[in-house]
Amino acid sequence: MNTMQKFEQAEIVRLTANKKIDEFEPGDTVRVNVKIVDGESERIQAFEGVCIARKNRALNSSFTVRKISHGEGVERVFPLYSPRIESVELVRSGTVRRAKLYYMRDLSGKAARIKEKIDVLAAAEPETATVKAEPKKKKAKA
Repeated sequence: MNTMQKFEQAEIVRLTANKKIDEFEPGDTVRVNVKIVDGESERIQAFEGVCIARKNRALNSSFTVRKISHGEGVERVFPLYSPRIESVELVRSGTVRRAKLYYMRDLSGKAARIKEKIDVLAAAEPETATVKAEPKKKKAKA
């Protein structure tokens, strides 16, 4: 690693020290809690939508979130390591075949749905936890 890469890694560690940033990818529904400054007061506002793009560029990483608000599509680009971002929570995982989901801009209603990703390991656990029922005993004939 050269000096610049070491510096960027140190900054990423410093900026994410007390933040909750879940692992997510395009197609996932995420809730981004952003600090908003209103005059002298500061509040946290949630922006929930589908991640349609992710740009991984070390310290300059960003992601785009799209949601429908009052029938109008709204997209917002967030720098991943911004001090204004409080947390990024994974709400729902989606299965997609593309890295950039810009085609979602042209879709609406049911066509804009994304299939939910089913975790194979989590789905298998409840089956192994079930207890086998004892076989029924046959009645003896008298």
